[in-house]
Amino acid sequence: MSPNADIAALGGHTMGTTWSVKLVAPRSRDLHALHAGIQGELDRVVAQMSTWEPDSDISRYNRAAAGHWQPLPEDFWTVLSAAHDIARRSDGAFDPSIGPLVALWGFGAQARAQRVPDAAERTAVARHCGWQKLQLDQPARAALQPGGLQLDLSAIAKGYGVDLVSHWLRRNGVEAALVEVGGELHGYGRKPDGQPWRVLVESAPEEDAGAEYPPRVLALDDLAIATSGDRWHHYDHDGVSYSHTLDPRTQAPVTRAAAAVTVIDRQAMHADAWATALTVLGAEQGLAFAQAQGLAARFVSRDGSGLQEAMTPAFQQYLDANAT
Repeated sequence: MSPNADIAALGGHTMGTTWSVKLVAPRSRDLHALHAGIQGELDRVVAQMSTWEPDSDISRYNRAAAGHWQPLPEDFWTVLSAAHDIARRSDGAFDPSIGPLVALWGFGAQARAQRVPDAAERTAVARHCGWQKLQLDQPARAALQPGGLQLDLSAIAKGYGVDLVSHWLRRNGVEAALVEVGGELHGYGRKPDGQPWRVLVESAPEEDAGAEYPPRVLALDDLAIATSGDRWHHYDHDGVSYSHTLDPRTQAPVTRAAAAVTVIDRQAMHADAWATALTVLGAEQGLAFAQAQGLAARFVSRDGSGLQEAMTPAFQQYLDANAT
């Protein structure tokens, strides 16, 4: 690493949240150009996959008539293919087609009033959902609109944005960076002092305040990390807290959700989606599933005695590696 290199910090807004990048660059490097390039990568994700933008590719798909095959740009195709694969592997615990249900419960771009819909409403809306209805034509990179299917990639697109920015920085000669979008992270390379990027694993608010478990710190050596849990995006109604993470199988917000589910992967896109899927599966079933799939996952759950931590062997290996 050049002795004239420093750590620069850049940031901005995207996908309804913020982004930040710490990068190692020569003091003579034009940071304005780097900022513009990063923002351009993230703006492309928004233009293709934001349901908040009426002219985005995903919004046009959602409005398309039944029987229409829509060719997809490369980024949208990559994310949708990954989402479909994770939906299949998780048996629907992750489902990119539940946007209407999310809206029915008062979340997302098309959110209705925050209230508890009755069973008849949920059943009626759920008829238009289901990842199995999604058909992809790989040679044509196209997706079939079967009629009324509403895609929502908010549980995977931020992670993909992290991956895009990391790839762009590498292509543009940045040898080390820590990239974050809405809490999803990817780090690669070494800081000027030769150390990797170290991050504290997000957890429950109680764990932040009191020390039932030691802080979990990871070195992101070309690794990504994503955390899902009940501390983000929820509302209370009649004394019950409703999370924005919906269980496609029950058509309702996840009940007794883990306080935090963290996944480590080489790609932030995969970490992002699997953190959601494992949150839906729950601490017990999710842990067993993650172990069977070889996923690096950590669960922090609440019970009557406080917080309980569990992690897969794959996750533990990263902690052991950081301890040496």
